[in-house]
Amino acid sequence: MDSSTTTTISSLKTTISPNPNPNRTKKTPTLHYNKTKLPSFSTFKSVKCIHSPPPNPKPSNSSPFICTAVTFSPSQTTELVPSKLHHLITEFQSLSQPVDRVKRLLHYATFLSPLPDSSRVDSNRVMGCTAQVWLEAQLDQYGKMRFWADSDSEITRGFCACLIWVLDGAVPEEVLKVTTEDLTALNVGLPVGARSRVNTWHNVLVSMQKRARMLVAERDGKKDFDPFPSLVVSSDGIQAKGSYAEAQARYLFPDESKVQELVKELKEKKIGVVAHFYMDPEVQGVLTAAQKHWPHIHISDSLVMADSAVKMAEAGCKFITVLGVDFMSENVRAILDQAGFGEVGVYRMSNERIGCSLADAASAPAYMSYLGAASGSPPSLHVIYINTSLETKAYAHELVPTITCTSSNVVQTILQAFAQIPDLNIWYGPDSYMGANIAKLFQQMTMMSDEEIAEIHPAHNGDSIRSLLPRLHYYQDGTCIVHHLFGHEVVEKINDMYCDAFLTAHLEVPGEMFSLAMEAKRRGMGVVGSTQNILDFIKQRVQEALDRDVNDHLRFVLGTESGMVTSIVAAVRHLLGSTKSSEKAKVNVEIVFPVSSDAITRTSTNSTSGLNSVKVGDIILPVIPGAASGEGCSIHGGCASCPYMKMNSLNSLLKVCHHLPGEKNKVAAYEAARFKLRTPNGKSIADVGCEPILHMRHFQATKELPDKLVYQALYPDSNGRSIS
Repeated sequence: MDSSTTTTISSLKTTISPNPNPNRTKKTPTLHYNKTKLPSFSTFKSVKCIHSPPPNPKPSNSSPFICTAVTFSPSQTTELVPSKLHHLITEFQSLSQPVDRVKRLLHYATFLSPLPDSSRVDSNRVMGCTAQVWLEAQLDQYGKMRFWADSDSEITRGFCACLIWVLDGAVPEEVLKVTTEDLTALNVGLPVGARSRVNTWHNVLVSMQKRARMLVAERDGKKDFDPFPSLVVSSDGIQAKGSYAEAQARYLFPDESKVQELVKELKEKKIGVVAHFYMDPEVQGVLTAAQKHWPHIHISDSLVMADSAVKMAEAGCKFITVLGVDFMSENVRAILDQAGFGEVGVYRMSNERIGCSLADAASAPAYMSYLGAASGSPPSLHVIYINTSLETKAYAHELVPTITCTSSNVVQTILQAFAQIPDLNIWYGPDSYMGANIAKLFQQMTMMSDEEIAEIHPAHNGDSIRSLLPRLHYYQDGTCIVHHLFGHEVVEKINDMYCDAFLTAHLEVPGEMFSLAMEAKRRGMGVVGSTQNILDFIKQRVQEALDRDVNDHLRFVLGTESGMVTSIVAAVRHLLGSTKSSEKAKVNVEIVFPVSSDAITRTSTNSTSGLNSVKVGDIILPVIPGAASGEGCSIHGGCASCPYMKMNSLNSLLKVCHHLPGEKNKVAAYEAARFKLRTPNGKSIADVGCEPILHMRHFQATKELPDKLVYQALYPDSNGRSIS
């Protein structure tokens, strides 16, 4: 709780002092409404109040009550929860001043019986609340839910009292019907930190619903889901749960001889290393350890890799090794040339093609046909995902003015483009899931107030977003084979078992996972974006827990490629090791790997990747390389692993380093070659392909599209082609 909130509450307690006499018999904890303002519901006349102490309570002189609908038939209970919720909403909406709403919450906090110490344990904690909140639940002999809650914050106790009044005694189905949107109308919050107050309502409700599902499953004798594999990181070490997590953890503490061997080669030969977050855990483990001895090693998302390579060249590195897929090494080679470092060698980590399902989709003829329609609908702008080849960017830019984007800046890129060119048609590609998610996000924005929209982009309001939607187009046949697997099965399991955890999701995930993560984001429990956004979110939440200086267990569902875990664990261990919290406070951080049992995925029908196929019944489906050959694509882990990225091995890295610089001929097949081909307009593919990237750099630096790109969109040549 922030200091301003604490000050406000302290001042209120001078006029509202809950339970000044602890030995006094507690009041019946029904909510007392102002009857001159609120409607009277005949439904409530049948409610009977019974003694309902918390489970295993300490001996007490008080006689706690909870008002519950134990005498209702199912149909009457169905009517009761919505009526109570409506009554509660009406009451709080009648209080126009935030301070009055807080006073009312503090008043209701006095009706909440405290939980005994035996119930105030970590397993009963509600995740995501600024204050400590504990919740217990039971399914009674009548099939009704019984709830008990407590908190170290009086305001939060008031929240809990209200929710228990609404839901205690309801059948599980009614508990599950209440949505977080229903609670938004309560409009309870302080001018400072109001968002965290709303999140408290939501997170306690989600925890109530999770417990209701578990109790119903137990009553009905349903077999529990096997938990997803996970890694638990604490100041004492790392615990792996599940065979897949054990495999990931094995390389978090790499062979020191391998680390020293690599560092020796890098230092002596002035070799820099840029690697993607999705690398094999063995490679990442060694690289992370080697970073302590050689500064020119950088692990990041694809956007930063080329920038890091330029900095390494400026620092004197003679060679850059790229651990990623081929379009990443292409970008590094081209950007180094643009920066004047053509003499610096760039090397891939395989003598074979390292593909990418998204890059393959964008290089297919169908994608150029998609852009052909764009070129015939001026003014048009092509927003292309950075995870595509330089050749695709070049061909596209000559057809339609093009700017590159990443998963972290794509929304702002589109909004800014439409702000600068209001009648613009925007064509996004090639990731179909990301395109659909962006469209859904803009649809959600139409339901926001103009003030809320302005916080996202100051040049927009509801009218401009509604005008944008019909002008937004996205490609329909391109997916990432890893993120494709975060579908229905995974979402269902997260809903049942991990709905109260922090949820992270890459913007490339299917719509079901996107919607789930966006709902979590709205209550402060999730993030949707790039790999760097995910890492930053986890670090922020861990730091907040450390600052609270109380025991905590944070659980994060990792909705992206499992290779991210190495960087996450390294960041978390650094935070846990550098904290100055008291010796008593212990923070554990659990990283959960959600994986699908589906080993086969549909890829682009126009993909040029040349995948093998397998016949399933009457259907022939392409098989993901790696997963089909035993990479472990099962419910126990492995599907969230990119087989292309795993073609970058530690042995290949050491081999390239050993043969440089004197034996380049032995690693010639590993060198990232320059493009010798030219575009249909006769220009260098490298030069034209870099231009959309440079447009993005300009946007990132100035928050505006460059004038040249705007001119290209407004005034294409007579053939409909972009003027480069």
